[in-house]
Amino acid sequence: MSILNSIFVLGGMGLIFGAILAYASKKFYVEVDERVEKILSILPGANCGGCGFPGCGGLANAIVEGNAPVNGCPVGGSDCSLKIGEIMGISSQEGEKEVAKVICKGRCDVAKDKYTYEGIYDCRSAATLNSGAKLCKYGCLGLGTCKDYCKFGAISIIDGLAVIDEEKCVMCGKCIEVCPKGIISKKPAKQEIVVECNSKDFGKEVKEKCSAGCIGCGICAKACKFDAIEFENKIAKVNYDKCVGCMVCVEKCPTKVIKGSLENRKKVMIEESLCIGCTICKKQCKFDAIEGELKGKHKVDKKKCVGCHLCLEKCPKKAIKTI
Repeated sequence: MSILNSIFVLGGMGLIFGAILAYASKKFYVEVDERVEKILSILPGANCGGCGFPGCGGLANAIVEGNAPVNGCPVGGSDCSLKIGEIMGISSQEGEKEVAKVICKGRCDVAKDKYTYEGIYDCRSAATLNSGAKLCKYGCLGLGTCKDYCKFGAISIIDGLAVIDEEKCVMCGKCIEVCPKGIISKKPAKQEIVVECNSKDFGKEVKEKCSAGCIGCGICAKACKFDAIEFENKIAKVNYDKCVGCMVCVEKCPTKVIKGSLENRKKVMIEESLCIGCTICKKQCKFDAIEGELKGKHKVDKKKCVGCHLCLEKCPKKAIKTI
């Protein structure tokens, strides 16, 4: 009999609590916009936080509420943005892709050490000991904390220096957050030219500590015909709004601290059959690389051409092509 009583009591309690939960679920129900679930199903689910929100769920809610753009996910890319744009009924204007970049060239063979570090293999721990083992207090410590935090396998440690694979980088920003030296920054993916030094020391000090550092000589700024090289804290910086990718700064830099592959220059040529001899291209060229007289056929001197493409943009007959 006692067993039956127990069963009836437990059953009755179950019914009572079930009724209470059913009432509470209806009373306190919060309606979820179905677009949130649809957007969440499209997002990659990396939950990296690169969008600035707490995971993919946070971004989905922010998009629906109008607090984030449809292309707010750095991992999903353009396809993801387009699909989310369709759900939201707006067009997705894909912004220029950005990637992370280590602003340092201090490999083991060029950067000097002030002591041998034998502590915890973590850049943040090493940085607490007199700014780390490297003589340059602004340089990469190369212990791989950024690599450990990268979920996309985009960072490698090569010869004591963190190197980022731009093809794999999704600009989630985790490496930037954990770098104790603050030497990882973002740049436009299409921009190859970078001053790979973060030292704020004077040139003489830089040379004593690292043979690959920026010495602030100003040669790059003088050589740039587009005023795209600026100086901040004794170090050259590239203004990407002005830079046209001519790589003259790469050629002229005495310490080769400015990154850029000269073989990637896309020089131009003029199709004579289309050229009308208007001389617009010749007037635009800042390097005297175009020859020809008014109403005559023009030619490009390949030795002088640096691939800035100003002539290509201005040609009214589209007679100028990249080689």
